[in-house]
This record gives sequence, structure tokens and C-alpha cells, in this order.
Amino acid sequence: MLLAIDTSTGTSVAVVDRDGGVLAEVGTDDTMRHAEVVGGFIRDALAEAGVRPHALSGVVSGMGPGPFTGLRVGIAAARAFALGIARPVVPVVSHDAVAWAWYTAGGAGTLQVVTDARRRESAVSEYDGLDADGLPVRATGPALAPRDAVAPPRGIRLDATRVPAGALGMIAELAFAAGRLPVCADEPLYLRAPDVTLSTPKRVSR
Repeated sequence: MLLAIDTSTGTSVAVVDRDGGVLAEVGTDDTMRHAEVVGGFIRDALAEAGVRPHALSGVVSGMGPGPFTGLRVGIAAARAFALGIARPVVPVVSHDAVAWAWYTAGGAGTLQVVTDARRRESAVSEYDGLDADGLPVRATGPALAPRDAVAPPRGIRLDATRVPAGALGMIAELAFAAGRLPVCADEPLYLRAPDVTLSTPKRVSR
């Protein structure tokens, strides 16, 4: 079983099992209160699933794309929780979870996933269905685009306000079963440079 956490848009937490599917999932579309709610959601998801923390085999972290402030909350929570129970962190691209949920719900063809990246920009990825292992095939992205100038989709456009943590966890379960971990790098997908940069130290003359 896995605990899955994503705060790239709203906040979503789930407990999943490869055979049992999504055992519990809680979340909100609120994009401003990740730090305030993520701890309670972890507690509630575990309680709803009836799972003790040390029964988990790992913690899945949504790596974005997402704004710096929100995204880092979920990643930090996943890493801290995994450290506390001495389990590994499994990084997964957040847009992949949106696509997986859409395809497994009956969607077909090409899908464009769009999320708010703030600053009048959107984060965009395109998908071409699921592969033989049941994992989403990402054709392009994630990449930034002006909010009002996102390229027209080749198929369906899906604007997501929350990444389903249950789908995030199931991707990790499927990837593990197929021997395809890790499915992405363990680096946040902020897609833009940070606002604050280190200044060059001034040389002091003697």
C-alpha cells in the first residue's frame, strides 16, 4: 500500500493498494491553504482506509508542474512522512495522474492537460492514451504557455483544479509492478526560475 500526496494545484491525499485500488482519497480545490490542510488530510485518508503508517510500503509525491509555494508543501510532507516511517518516496509527474484518471474513466484519444501556473501562465502536457502497462503516454510537456495562448489541443482539453492523489498512487503501483520505477526524476517541476536568487558576494578590500 502507498500513501500519495499532491499539492500542485489544490491538495489531495490518498491511500492506494495495487489490488484494492484507491482505498481512500480526500482533498480540496483550494490553492491557498496547502500547509494548513495537508496534515489533516493525511490523517483522514489513513483513518478512512484503516491503515497504520508502518503498513505502507512507500509514499508517492506529486512533482508538479506547479507553483513553487504550493508544490513544495506536498513534496516536503511526502518526504517527511516517508522519513518518519523509513519508507521510500516515489516521485510521479502530477499531470500524469490527471491523464490516467481520465483514460481509466473511459476517455479515449489525445488529451491535453492544463493547470494554472499563476502569473497568467498555464502548465500544459499532451497525452496519447495508456501503454501496455496501463501507464499514460506523455507526448509533450509539461511546459509553460501564456494562459490566453495555449495551443489548441489535438483532441480533448482538460483544465484540472486538483490532481487526484489516488491516480498518482495507482501510477506508482503499476510502474512498480512493471519494473519501471522511478517514473520520473526526484526534482520538482516548477517550470520557471525562482524569484529570489543568491547575490554575488561583494569583495572586501583590505
